[in-house]
Amino acid sequence: MTPDTQAQPLTAETVLATLRQLFPTLQQQYNIKKLGLFGSYSRNQATAESDIDLLIELDSDITFGLITFCHIENTLSEKLGKKVDLVISENLKPSLKQNILDDVIYL
Repeated sequence: MTPDTQAQPLTAETVLATLRQLFPTLQQQYNIKKLGLFGSYSRNQATAESDIDLLIELDSDITFGLITFCHIENTLSEKLGKKVDLVISENLKPSLKQNILDDVIYL
């Protein structure tokens, strides 16, 4: 099934509902403290071309490498049926941080 033929269009509500189901596993496997949706989906401005922007916050003593980061991003993309752009809150560029934090909807 291609993204254009999905039975139910993705909305912020459907994305958040799926993320709520996945979050306990993400917490357990990767020590993710918080997960939030930001960008066009959180503002209800998403189009068919939009990706899903997710912000994660880790426990202060947790880090992981690029392979783990990519695995999380790819897993979320598969589960949501749409490309996910994953951002770690501690890595936010200062110039973008406030705009992202203003948009984010945490689970």
